[in-house]
Amino acid sequence: MERHVAELKLKIEDSLCPFGFEVYPFQVAWYNELLPPAFHLPFPGPTLAFLVLSTPAMFDKALKPFLKSYHLQPLRDPVDQCVSYHLRSVVEKFPELRMEVIADYEVHPNRRPKILAQTAAHVAGAAYYYQRQDVYADPWGTQHIAGVCIHPRFGGWFAIRGVMLLPGTEVPDLPLRKPPDCVPTRAGRIALLEGFNFHWRDWTYRDAVTPEERYSEEQKMYFSTPPAQRLALLGLSQPSEHLSTTSEHPSSMLTKPQDSSRARSWLSPSVSPPVSPGP
Repeated sequence: MERHVAELKLKIEDSLCPFGFEVYPFQVAWYNELLPPAFHLPFPGPTLAFLVLSTPAMFDKALKPFLKSYHLQPLRDPVDQCVSYHLRSVVEKFPELRMEVIADYEVHPNRRPKILAQTAAHVAGAAYYYQRQDVYADPWGTQHIAGVCIHPRFGGWFAIRGVMLLPGTEVPDLPLRKPPDCVPTRAGRIALLEGFNFHWRDWTYRDAVTPEERYSEEQKMYFSTPPAQRLALLGLSQPSEHLSTTSEHPSSMLTKPQDSSRARSWLSPSVSPPVSPGP
């Protein structure tokens, strides 16, 4: 890794890692080359970006303290607001850096996602994005099968939270870091994708690899609760505005198409399984 990239990564990690986040650098070009132009990030290819994901520890280390400190503030989606708070704090902490943050749930006015988070996680080397194309002679016929990212240490017990872009900071020599292929067998990939698409409510697809840490029972209860009921679960009153019901399911419209004909189907919301209660 280039020295100044390593230094920037360390600065960001010092601000985020104590709160249960992980940070991975990548080039915008690696992301753009996998997607049709409509989904490209509007920056030169060598532009530096960092992917940010949350680990199981984020719930206790970031969310709970955030709720205590913001108990008098209006809350819509506590997790999204907590993550936004921490990412914004990085931007404010380093005013000398030109940084732009895109959260995983942000969309353009036409509802097109601003970032396809699983594609970003794959090119950053953070988590392998398993898709139907990764299964030789797949058994699903005409069924739509959504892909899912698996982390080498946490399996499916994590969430992609967004990217931090550094316009003007270019890293043409940044070495590509491939994500670990932690589900290498055909049978394992079939089980993973079927579990994710058809049985996601039982959480078992997240154990595609033995994780170092899983969500606590308290955390699972929170994410199993419909978004509109989560504030009540926390004992908090709902704001007068319309409550956000943004899905934290990591598959929704997040793809890595290889050609335009496949992109039309892979980028359709119909390929995603039903809205999941968890991140």
